[in-house]
Amino acid sequence: MTRDFVFKNTFADLEYIVKELGGTHGTKFEFECYDLGHLYNLAWLVDQGWVEPPFFVQMVFGVLGGVGADLDNLVHMHTMADKLFGADYEWSVLAAGRHQMSFATESAMLGGNLRVGLEDSLFIGPGELAPSNASQVAKIRGIVESLGYAVATPGEARDRLGLKGAANVKF
Repeated sequence: MTRDFVFKNTFADLEYIVKELGGTHGTKFEFECYDLGHLYNLAWLVDQGWVEPPFFVQMVFGVLGGVGADLDNLVHMHTMADKLFGADYEWSVLAAGRHQMSFATESAMLGGNLRVGLEDSLFIGPGELAPSNASQVAKIRGIVESLGYAVATPGEARDRLGLKGAANVKF
């Protein structure tokens, strides 16, 4: 589907979404950035006062039409996000397919957050299908902890992202 699909994000659309869903309804967004220009689009939204920190940037790599899954691209996107947002944001990495674990590991080493799961890769290792999301989470948790990093609890993650928690939503 990716070959023939355009995901429209005009600045008018972005304004409506962040003002209506964010401002009016209190939604906290995951700002998926598939390329460097998306970071600049987000910086514009922040400059307009429509997005307030702390906000969450999900850097996406290896998806057709977006930035390639090259570690130099990860370092560059992270460097530019730091220049644009300073300490006002949390960030995470999502890498498609075979790049999932290496990019998640690199994100942790750079001080970022990470995401794994079957939505991004069906595999847990070369040629080995993952039996579940939980198996991918267990694998990356083991890698991250073996490097001496701690994994945030759900409460710690909510605090860092300024989320209100499941007990305070109406669904």
